[in-house]
Amino acid sequence: MKRRDFLQTGAAASVALSSSKFAGYAEGELDAKPKRVGLIGSGWYGKVDLLRLIQVSPVEVVSLCDVDRKMLKEAGEIVASRQRSKKTPRLYHDYREMLKEKDLDIVLVATPDHWHALPMIAAVEAGADVYVQKPTGVDVVESQAMLAAARKHGRVVQVGTQRRSTPHLIEALNEVVKSGKLGKIAHADICCYYHMRSRKNPADSTPPEHFDYDFWTGPAPLRPYNELVHPRSWRAFMEYSNGIVGDMCVHMLDTVRWMLDLGWPKRISSNGGILVEKESKANTSDTQSATFDFGHMHVNWTHRSWGHAPDPEYPWALFIYGEKGTLKASVNKYEFIPRARGMKPMKGEPLFEYDKYPEDKTEKDLEQHVASAVRGHMVDFLARVADRGRPVADIEQGHISSASCFLANIAMDLGRTLEWDAENGRVIGDPGANERLARPYRAPWKHPHPKDHQA
Repeated sequence: MKRRDFLQTGAAASVALSSSKFAGYAEGELDAKPKRVGLIGSGWYGKVDLLRLIQVSPVEVVSLCDVDRKMLKEAGEIVASRQRSKKTPRLYHDYREMLKEKDLDIVLVATPDHWHALPMIAAVEAGADVYVQKPTGVDVVESQAMLAAARKHGRVVQVGTQRRSTPHLIEALNEVVKSGKLGKIAHADICCYYHMRSRKNPADSTPPEHFDYDFWTGPAPLRPYNELVHPRSWRAFMEYSNGIVGDMCVHMLDTVRWMLDLGWPKRISSNGGILVEKESKANTSDTQSATFDFGHMHVNWTHRSWGHAPDPEYPWALFIYGEKGTLKASVNKYEFIPRARGMKPMKGEPLFEYDKYPEDKTEKDLEQHVASAVRGHMVDFLARVADRGRPVADIEQGHISSASCFLANIAMDLGRTLEWDAENGRVIGDPGANERLARPYRAPWKHPHPKDHQA
């Protein structure tokens, strides 16, 4: 799908280009007064997010924060080379010191999952609007507190579930789902069969001199340092994440919820564990299924980090089944396969914008097929910052999708179905499950609670 084709569809108006103020962002209709921006977590996706923001708005990146001095310095040099002013941002070791300045309009949080909640809450308390990576924290109560803090302080918070701003998926939503081509829908499958779980078993060691491992660990349990934790392999450990469910299921569950206008699941069940890759130091599941029961329909998740994918063209994907046809979709493409006579198949592909953003071709570690989605997500975020509305991946939507995945892991560990009371944010009739809604925090860090942020 070429860019001009996408902009001619109704999809452009539905999400990414929903504000007329930003509708011509790719042609240079940008905010006249640059927003002052800070980034907490200058690793892989922190830079991906920040550099896409720089592409669509003349922001001034004034602050970067990371506990890895080497990574932080490199990020500062990259940002200076890419932002319009060519200025090097101020560099911080401690996000609290960065936020004390209270001079930031926007803060991006792209830390490991166990560090999403505290910086995001501190940023909205400091008066900033926030773009926070998914999932919202590592436990349900963290996520509830993040939502409460955003509402109390009246801040715009966009969660990095950018499938909601993915051009070919917006097209699928409009042209397949909303058009009624699927007919009655009562079931969806979501999955990930990437071999992404670490299979390594390195010995514990001493942290590198440039990396503050104690601060990186923060509120999580202090494990012996291991090279797997930094950078990028920390999702091998449940202490810092929710494994593949918290990383990959949250995206596809959120996409199905968005496409089908689903709220909270009523019941969540799950089973699985470490069934094959037992030699690895990783303690996250290598095999797991989960059912999110919305009452009128089920959404079933499966991941397996070994063996073949059932559909090799859709190893990380969603499948929405309707009486009139099936929608298959991933970050790489979508297909509508009709059952009814007279209906034509449809397909769409990612939007590449190399004509406008040639730097996408050479940027280190950039997922090029996802760049337009992140840009669209940033444009939607900026539009809502301008009009103070709710972004497409508002913190409440991110909370629902994230917490549902956290509950799936709890259900697997306990070996029973959880019935969820969305109004009160509790599992019905299950004290043992409710005890696990908040993970213990390591001193001196204090676990946030929604009651602490009531308006």
